[in-house]
Amino acid sequence: GVKQAQKLGKLGLHTIRDLLYFFPRRYADYSTLKTINRLEYGEEVTIIAEVRSAGTRQSRSGKSVFRAVLSDSTGFIEAVWFNQPHLANYITPGQQIVVSGKVDQFRGRLTFQSPEWEILQKKLLHTARIVPIYPLTQGITARWLRGLMENTVANWAARLPDHLPESVRRRANLLDLETAIRQIHFPDDQQRLSQARRRLAFDELFVLQIGLLKQRQQWRAVPGRRVEVDEAVLTKFLRRLPFRLTGAQRRALRQIVSDMRSGLPMNRLLQGDVGSGKTVVAAAAMGVAVAAGFQAAMMAPTAILAEQHYRTLTELLSRWPGRPPTIRLLTGNVTGKEREGILAALAAGEVDILVGTHALIQKGVEFKDLALAVVDEQHRFGVRQRAALRQKGHNPHVLVMTATPIPRSLELTVWGHLDVSVINEMPPGRQPVVTRVLLPTERERAYSFVRSQIAKGRQAFIICPLVEESDKIAAKAAVEEYKRLQEHIFPDLRLGLLHGRMKSSEKDATMARFAQGELDILVSTAVVEVGIDVPNATVMLIEGAERFGLAQLHQFRGRVGRGEHASYCLLVSDSSSEEAQERLRAVEETNDGFVLAQKDLEMR
Repeated sequence: GVKQAQKLGKLGLHTIRDLLYFFPRRYADYSTLKTINRLEYGEEVTIIAEVRSAGTRQSRSGKSVFRAVLSDSTGFIEAVWFNQPHLANYITPGQQIVVSGKVDQFRGRLTFQSPEWEILQKKLLHTARIVPIYPLTQGITARWLRGLMENTVANWAARLPDHLPESVRRRANLLDLETAIRQIHFPDDQQRLSQARRRLAFDELFVLQIGLLKQRQQWRAVPGRRVEVDEAVLTKFLRRLPFRLTGAQRRALRQIVSDMRSGLPMNRLLQGDVGSGKTVVAAAAMGVAVAAGFQAAMMAPTAILAEQHYRTLTELLSRWPGRPPTIRLLTGNVTGKEREGILAALAAGEVDILVGTHALIQKGVEFKDLALAVVDEQHRFGVRQRAALRQKGHNPHVLVMTATPIPRSLELTVWGHLDVSVINEMPPGRQPVVTRVLLPTERERAYSFVRSQIAKGRQAFIICPLVEESDKIAAKAAVEEYKRLQEHIFPDLRLGLLHGRMKSSEKDATMARFAQGELDILVSTAVVEVGIDVPNATVMLIEGAERFGLAQLHQFRGRVGRGEHASYCLLVSDSSSEEAQERLRAVEETNDGFVLAQKDLEMR
């Protein structure tokens, strides 16, 4: 009726198709059938038994309790249901019923508490099988929804047109759509469930891929800016650098330059591990754009990072042959007359390169002729923010950079609309960071090591998973840890605190003090994950390391080892679970972000 339709509407279910694609959130595997004498505490099982006696009584707290004593040829067991007095009308002595659930214990005897049940018949829906468990809303019971789903799948799954040709299904070893829909809702066994998941996951990725390729086609339908590249000037610039580019950097730069002169709009992802030298490649590309008479922009996710890029680009491009590009910085901290001056110069074409945060995409920021937009740490920006930067020019070339390596197998699904350049070599002389996993009992050793490094004039990061203590989570929190370390562990050292709830200006001030050597130790949450460059910092101590992902841990580690001194990453874990230890061992064993990304994917 109308009321049930409204309740289903709350779950987003309005059509038959919605129901067919409303997949279970999990499954209860009741396919193991046992006799009563073989039941063990804690297992999820199914029994077929006769009801010996059944009745309802009130508990002391006023709840109704329905009890049934069940038996088969091997023994007896009691089943109990709370607040379901209506069961007295359905479960009666002498009946054969099927009961599925977790075997519980009460006063030393095995029992079932609120198990699933149904009358023994040929086709069972709620018991003796892998039972689907769907998300629910008020007024809709699990049994009623399961019955509705069974009816819908039985009558409508066969009518779904399969968009994948049989030749593709055969080649990729996939189920047909009807079978996949039937098996995802009511699987015959775990193998069929796995096959159904695989087919439906394939469909999702396939549709995503088609969408991305369509987007790419639309982009390329509009002509891009043809940038004339002066090879002699570029070569001269590269020779003037204080270091030689690696083979991978040269290859990436060749690909970017080739895109820029092609006349088609570039959409390229520059993917390189922490410290692999992406910025110098981007700088060379920006120099090429400016030399051809255009403007370039670089957008970073934080003010700290934008300032760092501004300093790096200014230093690198001061070596550009002829007139070095005019570079300006625009962040939320730049206001008033200074901001107005920059915007006026930008519109007049007097600023060649603008570096900044998302302040770059605000109203009033007008370029005279933007031909290259570079986005750093691109996963930190939404699609709309990237599109807004693109709209600042007439279909400019776009280069997005990330230091979060993506496994090759995922690259196409996530970045199918982008061409990908990979920098997979480290510059010579960059030392690998020594990584060690420590037990909580070894914390004192870690503190002594931090102290010994600071005595040598170095600095350290200490990372905590949370900002403030939580009752629910036992992880160390930055605010409390900062107080404890300052008062009890390092009272004679200069400590700073950094976390996401601080104002941008406070964060920037703390980071600047650390970068200038005014602080010995920076206690921080995950906000330091991206791109901060402090060459003098040589120790990264991570508390609750098991609470961070592999990519995140690798990013933290990339904050040290940026100078000439040997650097160390210490992972302190409070978890003894085998999975957590395996993940941390993976970080300990390799410094290669691409290897870790692949490992991360496998472990998921």
